Amino acid sequence: MSVAAYGRLRSKKRRDRTMNILTFVAVVFFALLAIFPIWWIFRTSLMSSAEIYRYPPALIPGNWLFSNYEKTLEVFKFWKYLWNTMLIIVPSCLAGTFTATLCGYAFARLRFRGKSLIWALCIGSMLLPAMVTLIPLYIGWTRGLGFSDSYWPLILPYFCGGGAFNIFLIRQFIMSIPRELDQAATIDGAGYFRILFSIIMPAIRPAMIVVALFIFIGLWNDLLQQMIYINSSEKYTIALGLTNFRGQLKSDWSLTMAATCLSFAPGVIFYLIGQRYFVEGITLTGLKN
Repeated sequence: MSVAAYGRLRSKKRRDRTMNILTFVAVVFFALLAIFPIWWIFRTSLMSSAEIYRYPPALIPGNWLFSNYEKTLEVFKFWKYLWNTMLIIVPSCLAGTFTATLCGYAFARLRFRGKSLIWALCIGSMLLPAMVTLIPLYIGWTRGLGFSDSYWPLILPYFCGGGAFNIFLIRQFIMSIPRELDQAATIDGAGYFRILFSIIMPAIRPAMIVVALFIFIGLWNDLLQQMIYINSSEKYTIALGLTNFRGQLKSDWSLTMAATCLSFAPGVIFYLIGQRYFVEGITLTGLKN
């Protein structure tokens, strides 16, 4: 290797090393920027009222008052609210994921009359703002079916496909699976459901977990619909209970932030458990050897 070529190689390695360092610093900076609000909430939940209003504000609590969480749990019915929330989320996630898989499989593999029109209507429904259908749905659920002050209006829609985007996500995953697998199974005598349960579903497990995560996050944060359909305090979910709790305490920010930390902790734990599948599924990688 000539001296000039060696010099160019060293210069290229130096530039690559510099770019890697700059990229790492940028990633760390933006990660800290994203985590900072969560840390601020957690740090406020461990402070006294006097320390919260102190100026300049401290980044780290002087005294870590974990007793704030004990006081919060005395007045904030966290476990009751969590149970009520799970009564909505668990059946919705299971039914929504399963029905989205059925619909995605039908659109990706089956042939039936009006398939293109139904698929266009399904995708077009994503363009409708939620506020457009809010009042008609409320009238239908409450006056038409009598589901006032009930969890059913929040659960039953997920028994009908799990949402257009979830169907789209599952369909795209299934489209990436070679049809030769279906044909080989058909030659062996497998029917549509056998192909779905034995071949398709194991291959699209990351996508199904992503759908379950999307449904979980959507229902966990869905304050508007929960506020519309749930009236009695005994049926309050985490979102409703936190809103009501914050309104009662008003200026007691330490207990409010403690309740906030308790409220988003289960969602964070659930996401951390499924994050590997989330990253793998959202990239639509399809089959892997």
